[in-house]
Amino acid sequence: MLPEDKARFVEQEKTLGRRVIMIGDGINDSPALSASDVGIAISDGAELAREIADVTVGSDDLYGVVTLKRLSNLLMRRIQGNYRAIVGINAGLIACGVLGVIQPTTSALVHNTSTLAISLRSMKDLMGQV
Repeated sequence: MLPEDKARFVEQEKTLGRRVIMIGDGINDSPALSASDVGIAISDGAELAREIADVTVGSDDLYGVVTLKRLSNLLMRRIQGNYRAIVGINAGLIACGVLGVIQPTTSALVHNTSTLAISLRSMKDLMGQV
């Protein structure tokens, strides 16, 4: 395909409401890489393609892209879980404080302990789960 055809295809897909990831390694891929939502270049590819791309994969093996996708999904799941935990704990602490069930010092202690626990839990290796 010609570079213009690749870029046109990317734009058509975007107008249909699709998110587009373009993987390329050459100068002829550069227009499509810049038009895509996420451009991925191969490290051995043309310098222009690497500069335009949002992500450069450090190997010739495209399996790295699959690993990146899995890693990003796991990371988003972790972030969402942390958010739910933080909001749930803080909402519970506020309700207990308003109802007079716990004292402010106890609430502060539980809040800080839960923040520390969630932070420590978040330090687990994601790649061990891939």
